[in-house]
Amino acid sequence: MQFKKWLIAVPLAVSMLSGCSLLEKLVYRIDIAQGNYIEQSAVDQLRIGMTKEQVRFVLGSPMLIENGEPNKWYYIYHYTKGHNDPTQKNLFVFFGDSGQLQRIEGDFPAGAQFNQPIQ
Repeated sequence: MQFKKWLIAVPLAVSMLSGCSLLEKLVYRIDIAQGNYIEQSAVDQLRIGMTKEQVRFVLGSPMLIENGEPNKWYYIYHYTKGHNDPTQKNLFVFFGDSGQLQRIEGDFPAGAQFNQPIQ
């Protein structure tokens, strides 16, 4: 009789103490996408000398424009698919004092025609 109590109590206690960590993969988690989704084809359309309005038309509104540095725009995309590790893509767009595009940095390479000024 005592053995039957332990046979029920021990697995019950272990499952209570472990919580849901053993069954976590069985629980559905939604995909979470945050920020600006940027494609390489949009980055390929950027050219030196574009105005801020033209860049906003091609890429959309930036995620962040710093108060102290209004000529640096941040395009950040953060994606978490279910139980997988999150991925993040960044694109930083730099403008000169005249408000024209000077350079880009981040996870996207500049297009082949980036250094040809827009007409």
